[in-house]
Amino acid sequence: MIPYGKQEITQEDIQSVLETLQSPFITQGPKVAEFESQVAQKVGAKYAVGVNSATSALHCAVLALGLREGDWLWSTPISFAASSNCAIYSGAKVDFVDINKKTYNLDVNLLEEKLKKTKKHKLPKVLVAVHFAGQSCDMERIWELSQKYGFKVIEDASHALGGKYHAYPIGNCKFSEITIFSFHPVKIITTAEGGMAVTNNPKYARKMQLLRSHGITKEAQEFENKKGIAPWYYEQQILGYNYRLSDLHASLGISQLKRLESSIQRRNELAKIYNQELADLEITLPFVESHNYSAFHLYVILLNKHSQIKRKQLYIKLLEAKIAPQVHYIPIHLQPFYARFGFQKGDFKNAEKYSKNTLTLPLYPSLREQEQERVIAVLRKFVACK
Repeated sequence: MIPYGKQEITQEDIQSVLETLQSPFITQGPKVAEFESQVAQKVGAKYAVGVNSATSALHCAVLALGLREGDWLWSTPISFAASSNCAIYSGAKVDFVDINKKTYNLDVNLLEEKLKKTKKHKLPKVLVAVHFAGQSCDMERIWELSQKYGFKVIEDASHALGGKYHAYPIGNCKFSEITIFSFHPVKIITTAEGGMAVTNNPKYARKMQLLRSHGITKEAQEFENKKGIAPWYYEQQILGYNYRLSDLHASLGISQLKRLESSIQRRNELAKIYNQELADLEITLPFVESHNYSAFHLYVILLNKHSQIKRKQLYIKLLEAKIAPQVHYIPIHLQPFYARFGFQKGDFKNAEKYSKNTLTLPLYPSLREQEQERVIAVLRKFVACK
């Protein structure tokens, strides 16, 4: 079975983890700090905070930005649920902005229209801009709107480590307060489970460090109690969580990070082959803005309205050929959990239309030539030409 995505573990990765297993630290230790430093340097950010998942990173990020009960967070309906769930964890309210029909990212024109029409008390305190499939949103325009309307910006770059926006690495936080990365096995690099938040703001970084580890500090200069401090003394200063990344996970990430550029290059090469071989079929291929360099975490196609085969039929035909496609995503606002907040079918028509016709094809650096040819052959067999 050819999956839509998978992790790649080399002997060097295994050796890196084995060395950590034989070291004094296997939970949070020096490897976490090393991994954080390397990621921050790679993306051009000043600070990085490693945690046990991108979901945890999102939660820490919104809390660091002061999101609380009664506040609003806006995001996109085409994403994994964590992009908006982080608001619910914090007691805040959620709303969405529909997607751009070409990039499938949050539509900045629709964002601007919605901001103009929204009453002041319902404006977002935080906007989570999701870089879907590895392509950056139009962050400069989003940042300009954030300055005008007074909201904070989080880039959910779970799909986009290694991608670029206007030739700058995604994660440099030039147009955001915080950027989030995921290291889940199917992502660009993996730590098995893990995530990271990067920022240029030292206050946000320190708040997220406290939040990931029970709200406890052992730093003497931060103590509220300045008297009679013993060497073993520590303080819990806020309500935090156990979101820590371990040295075992970090050591895998350090090894994987060495292959980041070659991995992104290979993903783009495979995407180019798909683009060339599928261009004459009744499908819409991924569109990448000229100022973007996509990490191509996902290769997403849309069946055109003239296509004679339906999405479900094509999905089954691919499975029968031992190819496992996927759907990214069912719109968040159509999930039963979000129905209780008043969302319903028809609220975000672009996202809903996209979701009815989308299919994710296999794309990962170790995808072999004959495997990609098999995927292409099945598509050419069952999808009509234009």
